[in-house]
Order: sequence, then C-alpha cells, then structure tokens
Amino acid sequence: MKISGIIACVLFTVALSQQAFAQAAHGSIVRIAAEGLTESSPDMATINLGVTAQGRTAEAAVAENARRMSALLAALRQSGIADSDIQTAYVSVQRQYEGRPRTVQSYMASTSVSARVRDISRVGRVIDAAVAAGGNEVNGVSFSHQNPEQQLNAARANAIAAARARADLYAQTLGTRVKRIVALDELGAGGAARLEDLTNQLPQVFAAQGRVETPVAPGLVDTRVTLNVTFELQ
Repeated sequence: MKISGIIACVLFTVALSQQAFAQAAHGSIVRIAAEGLTESSPDMATINLGVTAQGRTAEAAVAENARRMSALLAALRQSGIADSDIQTAYVSVQRQYEGRPRTVQSYMASTSVSARVRDISRVGRVIDAAVAAGGNEVNGVSFSHQNPEQQLNAARANAIAAARARADLYAQTLGTRVKRIVALDELGAGGAARLEDLTNQLPQVFAAQGRVETPVAPGLVDTRVTLNVTFELQ
C-alpha cells in the first residue's frame, strides 16, 4: 500500500490548566493535546446501492422489490464481490398518499445494501453492473484502507512530534528542558472517508450502459490521531 505523503504540517491544540501552568513554572509538568494527520491513497471502496419498487399493494411492492434486489445481488457477485463483503443496510415499506383527504394510492418498498470493492479500479464497473441489473439508487461511495494500521502509525508519530515540539517551546520559554513523557493517552484515531454522492449521475449511468463506465475518483483519505501527552520538565 502506498502512502502518497505524510503532511508535515500537523494541527494541534494545547491544554494547560492553571494548576499545570503553575507546576510548569517551577519546572515540573506540561500537558499537551496534539493531532497527527496523514494523507494516503485508498485501496477499498464501499458503495451503497439500492432498489425501490412501487405497487398497488404492499405485497406487490415487496415482491417487485425482492425480484430486483435478487438481480442486483447476483450482479454484484458476478462482478467479483464476495458474499462476506455485501451487507443489507436498509429495508422499508411505506404508504404513498395522494389527494384530499389523503388516501393511500400505492406502496413503496425499498432495500439497500453496502458492497465493499477491494479493487479500486473496478468501482465504476460494479456500479454499472448493479444499475443494469435493476438497481435504481446509488447513494454514495466511501473510500478507506483494508489495513489502516500503517497510516494510523504514521499519524501517531506526527502527533508525538507535534506534542514534543510544543513541549520544547514551553520548556525553553520557562528556562527548563523536557526530561521525559510521563503520561500518554490516545483520544481518537481513524480515517476520514470522503463520501461521493452519485445519485445525480444515475441518468448518465442509464444512458451509458455498455458504452461508458461510470467515472469514480478515489482521491486521498485523511487519517487522524489525537493524543494527550504529559511531559516532565526539569
């Protein structure tokens, strides 16, 4: 997995209580909150796909929805998506009202699934195959890493470096030096998925079946780690 670059500019905040500041003034303790950030190319996409069907009765809507969803699931499997990477996300049956007074005219049945695509280059083809099979909702694509630990560790290192740089600055200002880290807490860690909503591309997808693959740009994924670090000054 290739990391496109580690951001050298690390965001951080500093939290000093009045007590901690008093201690630091005598050369003892400084507490710092720091955030480390990396940017890297994703190697996995999660697509949310769905089917909506309408019928005069709830049973008719559900039956048509089931038929279309079965075709969509078959298309995902034929596209190389493993069963373990397909998960039902949403199921609903709703009344559709019209007129005044409002009366039930039909029923709308909807089902959506999330599908993990472990080959980024195939995302567009998977979407096209699902739509060709009867899928009429594409609710978005998010990008991530299959094994994010490398990116998390780089972000952790950046957070530590940022905290140490700020501790050195305070120590220099106070006429002391940083002796050691006495406590470290990881407050949060994770990748920020960038969601791309493809709903407005559906007309183009339908029009382009068999001719043009749906374009998908994976971009970069941000990975952030936030730490609380307590330094002893001497």
